[in-house]
Amino acid sequence: MVPKGKLIIIGGAINTGSFAETQFGLPENMNFFERGILKRITTESIKDLDSRFEIITTASLMPEKVGEEYIKAYAQLDVHNVGVLNITNREEANADDNCERIRAAEVIIFTGGDQLRLSSIFGGTKIHQILLDKYKTEPVVIAGTSAGAAASSKNMIYQGSSKDALLKGEVKITGGLGFIDDVIVDTHFVQRGRIGRLLYAAASNPGILGIGLGEDTGLFISDGHIMEAIGSGMVILVDGRQMADTNLTDVEMGQPVSIKNMVVHVMCDGDVYDLTDHSLIIHHPKVIPVG
Repeated sequence: MVPKGKLIIIGGAINTGSFAETQFGLPENMNFFERGILKRITTESIKDLDSRFEIITTASLMPEKVGEEYIKAYAQLDVHNVGVLNITNREEANADDNCERIRAAEVIIFTGGDQLRLSSIFGGTKIHQILLDKYKTEPVVIAGTSAGAAASSKNMIYQGSSKDALLKGEVKITGGLGFIDDVIVDTHFVQRGRIGRLLYAAASNPGILGIGLGEDTGLFISDGHIMEAIGSGMVILVDGRQMADTNLTDVEMGQPVSIKNMVVHVMCDGDVYDLTDHSLIIHHPKVIPVG
């Protein structure tokens, strides 16, 4: 079944629509400038400026401040029908009043912070099921930045240092919220040197596509499989389907992992990748002569 909803996943530290969030959800700066990505979320919503927005701040350690900044940012885009849901436990994720707010929303945004909080608090709850159903059957926009992006897929990286990522057992993977299958998402990717985490994830499960989102960069996903790069940075794709060999099952825990013939793509703004046939179309903008 082709989902009717749209998914927007963002790498974090977004000058074009959010703030720089650290690994723990603490904003490094709270300035909103160009707001391009948040504006894209608005224009993709079915009612545009009149859509009901719900900002879910569960992942953040500063939920009140983060929620306030989203409200301010959207106000500058002339979007005022914005609410903040700071759901802190599974009881609240099953509460009728919170469920009704999610049912009524046309846009749901998960902020950054700790993705394990998102999976452990929402997984299997009424709100989680409502979101999955809405994504399949309604033209809803579900967006996530940083932790919110990492938790969007069925498989989710929740731990693993960048420098030791290619040591067996260093990268920890669990289940995410499952809006999209057959991919695994990592964020702050280029800036924090996380290529090893995706290489390890793809080597351990070559059937999934690794997606590394740079900061101020994201993917707009429509029909469940068409992925368009948006923002100012890069999206790195790691495709393990052509992997020829790895010693992953042979080495001891903590030992380095070898990988042979892993395919890597780099996407920038306007490039499109189709998950169905694994084709990449690179956007070639017209060069305007100077003078």
